[in-house]
Formats: sequence, C-alpha cells, structure tokens
Amino acid sequence: MKILFASSEAVPFAKTGGLADVSGALPRALARMGHEVTLILPKYHQINEKRFSLAREEVLLKVPIAQRTETAEVYSVKLAPNFQALLIRHDAYYNREQLYGTLNGDFEDNAERFIFFSRSILEAASALNLQPDVIQCNDWQTGLTPVYLKNSYRNVSTLKKTVSVFTIHNLGYQGLFWHYDMPMTNLGWELFSPQALEFYGKINFLKGGIVFSDAVTTVSRKYMEEIQTPEFGGGLEGVLRDRRQDLYGILNGVDYAEWSPEIDLFIKQKYGPADLPGKKECKADLQREFGLAGNEEIPLIGIISRLAEQKGFDLIAAIAEELMKLGIQIVVLGTGEEKYHLLFRKLKEEFPRQVGLKIAFDNGLAHKIEAGADMFLMPSRYEPCGLNQIYSLKYGTVPIVRATGGLDDTIHDFNPITGEGNGFKFVDYSAACLLETIKRALLVYRNQAAWKKLMIQGMSVDFSWERSARDYLQVYQETIDKKKRRAAAE
Repeated sequence: MKILFASSEAVPFAKTGGLADVSGALPRALARMGHEVTLILPKYHQINEKRFSLAREEVLLKVPIAQRTETAEVYSVKLAPNFQALLIRHDAYYNREQLYGTLNGDFEDNAERFIFFSRSILEAASALNLQPDVIQCNDWQTGLTPVYLKNSYRNVSTLKKTVSVFTIHNLGYQGLFWHYDMPMTNLGWELFSPQALEFYGKINFLKGGIVFSDAVTTVSRKYMEEIQTPEFGGGLEGVLRDRRQDLYGILNGVDYAEWSPEIDLFIKQKYGPADLPGKKECKADLQREFGLAGNEEIPLIGIISRLAEQKGFDLIAAIAEELMKLGIQIVVLGTGEEKYHLLFRKLKEEFPRQVGLKIAFDNGLAHKIEAGADMFLMPSRYEPCGLNQIYSLKYGTVPIVRATGGLDDTIHDFNPITGEGNGFKFVDYSAACLLETIKRALLVYRNQAAWKKLMIQGMSVDFSWERSARDYLQVYQETIDKKKRRAAAE
C-alpha cells in the first residue's frame, strides 16, 4: 500500500506537541510492515538541510492562492527502508522561529499558510507521481486537503483512486478563520455552508477534514464516543454523528525504543519486571534531584503535564492541603497557567521535603520521574489519548487517572478482590472523587505484595506502535474497499 502521511509537524524535524510524536512514529511503523510511506510537512526554519541530508527535488510546485500563484520547492530525505520525507519549502510562510505563532498569539496569516500547505500536499503528490492509495491527514492544519481532493483535484488522474483519512488529535483546536479568507482557498462559495466549511460565520478547517474525508479517526475509542456529545464535541458533535459509520477510535502507540526502563539512558538504574530493585535506586535518585526526604517507604506521586485546568489541576488545587496531610511526596514538571505555577510554588515553600517542582520542559527529568515515582497522576477533564499514563505502565509507576478519553481505554481500575487491573481511576470530575481514589491507591501501596503484582501487570501491557499501525491499516483497507464498491455501483 502507498501511504502519504501529511502533518504540520513530525519528529525528528519539528515539534510543538504530541502530534509530532505520532507523525514521526506511526509512518515508521507502517513502513516496517512493508508499506511504501511518504511523510510530508513544511520545511520550517529549524530544519537544517545539512543535518538531515536533504536533497532538492527537480520540481517546482505552483499553488493557487486567491488570484495569484505561489511557488514552492520540495526537499526529500530517505529515513528508513520504505520511508521517505518530503519537505515543502516556502520561506515567506515557514522560515520563522516558531511553527504557529509567538508568545503574543498565533500568526495572523495562519489561514493562508495552511491553505497553501493543504493544497501543496496534493500538488506534490501529483508532481512526483506518488499515486498514493491513502492520504493520511492530521488535525486542522491539513483539514482542507480532503476538501481539495474531493473538489479541485477530483479529476487528476494520479489521485483518482486515492482515499483520504483524517485524524483528529484534539478537537479543541479547529482552525477557525474569518470568512474573508474564503477567496484564498479558490473553492466555490457554495462550500461556505453549514453542510461544508461554514461554522457560525467562520471557516472551520477541521470541519472540512471531517466532512470531506473518506474516513475519520481519532486517538482513542472513548474519545471517539465523547466527541459525539455536546460536552466534548466543540460544536461539531452533530457533524461527527453524521459521520459515525466512517468514524474510528484508534489508540496512539508509544515508542518503547525511547520509553522503557530496561534501556533508558536518562535514569539512575535500568530495571524491568524481573529486576525491580533498580526502581528503588531511581526513586532515591529522584528524591535527591528534588531535595525531598530520602525515604523509600514514602509514597511518591509524579506529575508531568501542561499546567492547565483541562489537565485537572483545579481538582488538585482543591485538595492540595489534604494531600500533604497524607504523608506523601509529589514531584511536578511542566509549564502552563500562572495560577498553577503559584499553587505549586506555595506548596513547595510550605512543604519543601514533600514537594518537588520544576517549571520547565525537561525530557531527561521526565524520564527520571517516570522511573522514580511510585504513582503517576493524570486527573484530566478530557484527554484525547494521553501518553504519560502509558509510559508509566511500562515503568511500573501506577497511574491514577480520570475515566476519560484514552485514559479510560488504557487504565483498568484495580480490583482488590480479584487483583486485576493496572491502575486506579475515577469517573465523576470532582475533587472528592480524586482524593478518594488517591487514598485507595495508598491503601494498596501499603500491601507490597499486591503493589508489586499491580506494577508487573502494568509493565506487561503492549501499547507499541505496531499494534496501532495494524488498526490504521485495517481502516485504510476498509476505506479503499468502500470507495471501490461505490465506484462499481455508479
């Protein structure tokens, strides 16, 4: 199968969040299975040609924008067998220090930048004669690609058999722009309608991807269900319910070549399910790192997160003083809203031997927290997939989560009678439920035999990208088969 994987960011080239991790790992997993995969993304300022050994292709893309034509160069690099990357170079759009904006807000021309990118994906596919069976689009930045494929490019011979699959990584970001940007798309005004791109008087790029793609996926089964409800649908729940026959929930995978305590280069001592004493050394190292009391019996809870209300920090704030009375330690790594910076700074001042804090992004320290903590806390209001709870399982760090999105799909509540489960979770979004769940976890922690069994059960679960890739391939094949049946019936 020939797969063109389109994303606005991807590891190792450019990253602002989890989308880049997925876009770096999933195509590689598909290629390992023998499929011909091409990753396509913009050539940003930070992507160095020499570092990545980029070669310029002998094509010049000509992309219509409003009443003019913008050109773009295409660079390529072979990343692995069956796996190459294409980078679209247009310096006026992408040669900037950041991907989407500055500290003062989004770039004012983001609509134009990603109209251009969405269309250049198809121009590159045609110019380089890729003839993809599937174009996999991701989030609002590529939301117009399925729209163009069904409209402006429907008669292009090299794309006639191509199907589009659109993945929603986070419905909270929809790509909303004022209607005066519509002429830049060169799409007909008939598409500025409630049945197509219009959304309360604005253009909605994400909606375009949902409506015009041949199939829609999102990053967990539970999130797929949640986004069809008013609470989580962001105003698009009706559109998503209309697509429910072509809507799939596929859990993200993780890269165990990076996130495994048996090979982790960042942690004090490597360990595994058959060699758990190394985790105690990692805990002692983490306590030293944050200046906490060096006692292996004190339960240590780790948090690595964007410090925002969506992640459940309003619940943590409500029970912070109560948590300290439980005799636990907490280490926090992340940045976000200032009120939560202040919350944890105050806690650290009052309880310096119980609370560790670093307001930053620090990959090495994130690994140390995963390895050294006894429990990992993710009480999110909503969480499309989540990765840290999956990393935590691999490290024998027992997750405490709210039953939403991917957290619900990956964590099974511990049953003290049967001993089954791999973590602790609660349903109602309330501080009382969170506190009760933490207390349940602490009760089990005091029974070291039960806790060890719980750790090993978590460490044995497979959330590798190969598992996710097989699910994507099944969606691709089903979507191709549906298109063939429709063509035969016409």
